Amino acid sequence: MSSDGYSLSDRVFNTLRDDILSGKYMVNEELKEMALANRLGVSRTPIREALRQLELEGLIEIVPNKGATVIGIDQDDIRDIFTMRSMLEGLCAAKAVHNATEELLSEMEEVVDLSEYHVNKGKYEHVLELDNRFHKLLYEASGSKMLKKTLSDFHQYLKKVRKETLSAHERAENSNVEHRKILNALKEKNEKEAEELANLHIRNTIKNMEEHGLWL
Repeated sequence: MSSDGYSLSDRVFNTLRDDILSGKYMVNEELKEMALANRLGVSRTPIREALRQLELEGLIEIVPNKGATVIGIDQDDIRDIFTMRSMLEGLCAAKAVHNATEELLSEMEEVVDLSEYHVNKGKYEHVLELDNRFHKLLYEASGSKMLKKTLSDFHQYLKKVRKETLSAHERAENSNVEHRKILNALKEKNEKEAEELANLHIRNTIKNMEEHGLWL
């Protein structure tokens, strides 16, 4: 176990999952153990463990005597994830009303302020990073390890499509305005409003993707 709490196989798994979800490895592409081991500078053992975990998550298929093939996620998967995420983020925000510390709320406000600055400058790569940070802080603020784990996984699965949807100025700007409204509801301890705003935030993302043809 490393100092960051992740085993070698965990780190290999996270790397390969990111590569699949970002499009580095395409659907139906074969993943060869030796090639992966050489690229990542590890033995084949953590590669095998990571591949088994990726298969459990439905991202690859392992066929005996043939190897691993990328499945990835399709349009229906993305729609399902967004739908589930909208419901769970509402619950997450509602719990955060009661569990968020002043320190976390302060960090969230700093993220929103920085995001507003970068939206105005058109630096969308920074906006995406800050969007990630805002949601991670929200998950942390919920005080629920199950919500944090589930929503963090969903967030990672949508990495590629979220990059596309936040690359447009209008959506990037509106998204940050929605973040500020959620934050204000948390600060005001308004559970119902926080839940509704967090749910609406994800529904607006879905609407934006449909309007601009951003589904895979």
